[in-house]
Amino acid sequence: MLSIFGSPHKSFCDRLSRREVLRIGSLGLGAGAFNLADLYRREAAAGETGSRHKSVINIFLGGGPPHQDMFDLKPDAPREIRGEFSPIATNVPGIEICEVFPLLAKQIDKCAVIRSIVGATDRHDGFQCMTGWLTTELTSIGGHPSLGSTVAKLQGPTDPAIPPFVGLAAKTKEIRWSDSGKPGFLGAAYQAFKPDGQGMADMRLQELSIDRLRDRRELLVSVDKLRREVDASGMMRGMDAFGQRALDVLTSSRLLDALDLTKEDPEVIARYGDGKPYNYQYDGAPTCNDHLLIARRLIEAGVRVVTLSFGRWDSHGQNFQLVRDHGGKLDQCLSALLRDLEERGLLADTTVVVWGEFGRTPRINNNAGRDHWPQVSCALLAGGGIRGGQVIGSTNRLGEYAKERPVHFQEVFATLYRNLGISPEGTTLIDPTGRPQYLVQKSAIRELA
Repeated sequence: MLSIFGSPHKSFCDRLSRREVLRIGSLGLGAGAFNLADLYRREAAAGETGSRHKSVINIFLGGGPPHQDMFDLKPDAPREIRGEFSPIATNVPGIEICEVFPLLAKQIDKCAVIRSIVGATDRHDGFQCMTGWLTTELTSIGGHPSLGSTVAKLQGPTDPAIPPFVGLAAKTKEIRWSDSGKPGFLGAAYQAFKPDGQGMADMRLQELSIDRLRDRRELLVSVDKLRREVDASGMMRGMDAFGQRALDVLTSSRLLDALDLTKEDPEVIARYGDGKPYNYQYDGAPTCNDHLLIARRLIEAGVRVVTLSFGRWDSHGQNFQLVRDHGGKLDQCLSALLRDLEERGLLADTTVVVWGEFGRTPRINNNAGRDHWPQVSCALLAGGGIRGGQVIGSTNRLGEYAKERPVHFQEVFATLYRNLGISPEGTTLIDPTGRPQYLVQKSAIRELA
C-alpha cells in the first residue's frame, strides 16, 4: 500500500506517526518492502547511471490458440486437418504464417516463430506461461513465483514511483485466464500491481483521490503540507540525503500518466485499435488491443515486466470464425506494438512473447472446432536482442508432435531471464524453508543468441 496516513502509533501533528514517516519510502505496488532510501543507497554504491532497463511484455492467449491456424499451417494435410486458412508469405523468404496476420507478416524479420513448444499439461491455466513450471510443483510452500515476481525480487524498481511488475489482465469468469503471474513462495509483497485492483484504490494522499492526483497544484499543496509536518517534528534533519530523495519522489504521477491514454497521440491509438466488439469472449478475456499500447507506455515509464491476457481462444466450436476475429485484432495491435517499440528505440531492450497454455487438436471436430492438444503448441518472440527472422522447430505433417527441435516452456523463460540481464543458470531464490531454488532447469534458446 502506498500510504502516508495510516493507523496512529506514536503520532506527530495531525496523526502523522513516526512509523508512517519511516514507511514513506516503502514500495507497496507489488515490489515488496523495498525502501526507496535503500534503493538509492544501492544505486549510489553501484555507481548506476540510469541506463535503459531491460523489460518483457508477456501476451497470454488464454484458452490455447490453434498452432496450425496461427504460425504452423499444414496446407498439404487432409482437409479435416488443415482447416480453412491459407498460408501467406512474410518479409522473410521461406517463412509463411496464417492469412489473418498480413500486418505481422511484414515484420517477421523482427520475430522468431517457435513451432515446437512442449511440456504443457491439459489444463486451462496461465501458470506455465507466467512461470515455466507446473502448478503441482512446490505447492507446500506456495509454488514457483512468476517471472514478474522474480524480477521484482531480484532487480526491484527502476524508479521508486514505478512498480517493477504490472498485470493488465482484465478479470475473467474463468479466473485462471486472468492470471497476471503469482508471487508463489516469494509472498504477496511481490505480486503484480494491477491498475484496476486494490493497489490503485490505495493510491491516495490524505483525501486526494486518484482523479484529483492529476491536479498538480493540489498535489503539491498536500506534499508541501506533509514536508512541513515532517520538518516541524525534527525528523527531516535526521533523514539522510537518500531518505529525503525518497520523500521527494513519493507522489510522482508517472504511473498514472502511463495508464492514461488521453495523453497518447490519437494516431498511435488508432494504429493499435480497440479490439471491439469483444466477440467470442464468453468466460475469457476481451480482445483489449489498447492493453498492448498501455504495456508500451508502462515499459517506457520504467516497468520491467508487463503481463496481459488477450482474447479467449478455447475454440471447441467455431474455431475458424474465432481465429478470424481474434487473429485479425491481434494482428493489428501486435504489429503496432512492434513498430511502436522500434520507432521509440525500445525494441532492442524489450522482449515480447506471445503464446497460450497449449495447442489444439490436429483433427477438426464435428462443431468446426479444435479441442485441447498439450502435445505441442507455438509461440512468437520478438525484440530483446534476439535473432529475428527465423523459425525454430517443426511438427510432423499433421501437426501432432514436435518433429525437430522441441522447445520447452522453461527454455523460453531462460531466454526471457537472460534478456533481462539475469543468469538463468546461476541465479537462485531462497524459499521459505531456506533452500535455494533455481529460476528454471533449462538453458536459454541457443538459436536466439
